[in-house]
Amino acid sequence: MIDQLTVFLENSEGRLDALVRTLGSAGINMSAMTIADTTDYGLVRIICNEPGRAAEVLRENDFRALVSKVSAIEVPNHPGGLAALLDKLHELGLNIEYGYCFSVGDDKAVDVLKVKGADAAEQAAEALETAGFKPLKQEDLL
Repeated sequence: MIDQLTVFLENSEGRLDALVRTLGSAGINMSAMTIADTTDYGLVRIICNEPGRAAEVLRENDFRALVSKVSAIEVPNHPGGLAALLDKLHELGLNIEYGYCFSVGDDKAVDVLKVKGADAAEQAAEALETAGFKPLKQEDLL
């Protein structure tokens, strides 16, 4: 399991720039970022080296930010790699709230998943490891 930074961002000109500049000025290094938007706001999800401190710095600068636990699973970077992971989660009866992925070189990818349920992320990580997948820790991504 890893800590993920989520920022609720107004959908206005320059706001994303201000967000990343604030993190950069604080010495926060981002490893991954995804943005989902609506007409009025966006949800920016970030994997970074210091998510707790990043949330504090952002709140001090008038951003709405929180840290949540998500599962980060290493999978083979080839067609069907994600499907095998999702098949296993389905077998376990675990539902995904949201997810995103990114490549780590030619042969590996990382799938970041928010699994529904209070203890579901830990349960998923244990079951997936038993099934041969590699759950990652924060330091594995930095």
